[in-house]
Amino acid sequence: MAQVYQALRIEVNDELAALKELLMQSSASLAKGGRLTIMSYHSLEDRLVKNFIAKGNFEGEVHKDIFGNVLGMQFKAITKKPIVPSEEEVKKNPRSRSAKLRIAEKI
Repeated sequence: MAQVYQALRIEVNDELAALKELLMQSSASLAKGGRLTIMSYHSLEDRLVKNFIAKGNFEGEVHKDIFGNVLGMQFKAITKKPIVPSEEEVKKNPRSRSAKLRIAEKI
C-alpha cells in the first residue's frame, strides 16, 4: 500500500519534474567549485541525480561533438557511490533506510 501511495504522490505533485528543474537551476546558480548536495529517497529520484551528475543529462547518455569532446558535463562527482545511512541510523530511524546522498562539484 505504501508504494501505491508513493507513486500517486510522485505523480500528483510532479516531483520528478520539480527535481529536474532544481538540478537545472543549480547548475546555473552555482559558481565554479560550488558544491551540489542532493538527498534522494527512492530509485527514480536517485537515477535522475546520478545521470545528471555523471553525464550532464537525465537520460544517462553521453553527448559528444563531432570531435569526440563530451558535451553538457557541468559537475564532477565528489562521491563515486552514494552515501547511505549506517545500520545504527536505520535502527534508530527506519525511514532513513532508502536515503542516498550524492555530492558533486561544479566544473
